[in-house]
Amino acid sequence: MTTATNILAIESSCDETAAAIVSDGTRVRANIVASQIAIHRRFGGVVPEIASRRHLENIVPVVTEALATAGLNFNDLDAVAVTYGPGLVGALLVGLSYAKSLAYALGKPLIGVHHILGHIYAGFLAYPHLPLPAVCLVVSGGHTNLIYLEDHTTRRILGSTRDDAAGEAFDKVARVLGLPYPGGPELEKLAREGDPRAVNFPRAWLEEDSLDFSFSGLKSAVINYLHHAQQIGQKVNRADVAAGFQAAVVEVLVGKTVLASTTHQARSILLAGGVAANSVLRRELQAAGEEAGLPVYFPPRELCTDNAAMIGCAAYYQYLRRDFAPLSLNAIPDLPLN
Repeated sequence: MTTATNILAIESSCDETAAAIVSDGTRVRANIVASQIAIHRRFGGVVPEIASRRHLENIVPVVTEALATAGLNFNDLDAVAVTYGPGLVGALLVGLSYAKSLAYALGKPLIGVHHILGHIYAGFLAYPHLPLPAVCLVVSGGHTNLIYLEDHTTRRILGSTRDDAAGEAFDKVARVLGLPYPGGPELEKLAREGDPRAVNFPRAWLEEDSLDFSFSGLKSAVINYLHHAQQIGQKVNRADVAAGFQAAVVEVLVGKTVLASTTHQARSILLAGGVAANSVLRRELQAAGEEAGLPVYFPPRELCTDNAAMIGCAAYYQYLRRDFAPLSLNAIPDLPLN
């Protein structure tokens, strides 16, 4: 009888304190998330110092709850995994300091996981046999990347944002529309009531065949449209603005993802990150993938936003090749994806 490999994973890169226990990279035995949305909503966004302090309060309770939910104790663990970048440095340090202390006390390997890689591996929790090579579109508040995943050890970035990430643009446009934080889901909800063709916002395709993204100009176009309407006393249909903005973002994300997938002869497309929870993006990408003859995969919504189960899944593949981190591992807020 074989014994499962149990990994305790910790994620604290932004405003979610999360702990999970994942067995053999596929079985989520516990996935606990302590959200700070209600705290940061009054400020219209994440306040790093407040986030760090709340992580300090939450880290021990979420780990304790994860172990209890899984029916395990510390001695049942084979490794401790943790996000060490990119993210807010203070927030990262809370999770990392706890993970290093625990790994040292237990005499277990420490596994440092890249946050973006974690988002990608949320897909493998839902689809362990997802066909490779795959083109992965990772879209969140801090990241917009197209990544070619050849196998579990080889990957390269095909494109990334040159300015605002897609999720960041969603949140900023939501704010000027008077929507509460977090803005992305609120904007999507408002857009359902609007006509995406009523206001035609620009699409930034950049140079021919470029796989990079740029959403700063689109964000500015929305703000300018609203300011101009205010100056001339024109009434604005906020739902139409939200729908038009969302359509512009989705069209570029989908177009460049399919272009990358066909150009690099991928066998599948994987959508990941917080913006992957957006229903319009899911629908349009799946339709475009089908038209190109490519299956499209995306995790369940609870695994799209920041969580520790995705970190545990990514860590399992690092565990198999003994890709362990020293106890001197430090938080890197701008950690590149190599």
